[in-house]
Amino acid sequence: MIDYPSLHKTVAALTEGEDDVVALMATLACEVHHADDRFDWTGFYRVVGPEMLKIGPYQGGHGCLVIPFARGVCGAAARTGQVQLVADVEAFEGHIACASSTRSEIVLPVFDRTGALLAVFDIDSDQPDAFTQTDATELSRLLAATFAR
Repeated sequence: MIDYPSLHKTVAALTEGEDDVVALMATLACEVHHADDRFDWTGFYRVVGPEMLKIGPYQGGHGCLVIPFARGVCGAAARTGQVQLVADVEAFEGHIACASSTRSEIVLPVFDRTGALLAVFDIDSDQPDAFTQTDATELSRLLAATFAR
């Protein structure tokens, strides 16, 4: 499990004074990915147009390049503005299998300080039911502290 207090401090120290969104995404993806061995793929899908996400900074194998808001777990997070905590991706209607090894997933919306959706933060695991409500709460706090400050 992640030591969230330590992760929050590390990310805050590394990103202090930085306002470039891509640099923030790259740093966060790296730090979160290496914080827990449950995480098989960790990265961002950026909002690039109406109802459209495109891959951003990530850690892990290749991701899907483009995801419409209408498809998959990432699209659901973008469409609803709500965290998607999926214990079994096979049971999620419309799941996009970017990696066949993915068994569970958490996707969090990423908002800027005005409340506009910038991206979604996607973490995949090759373990079933790998994510908890604590992960959802703490990762949401981390994203807000990084992108909505």
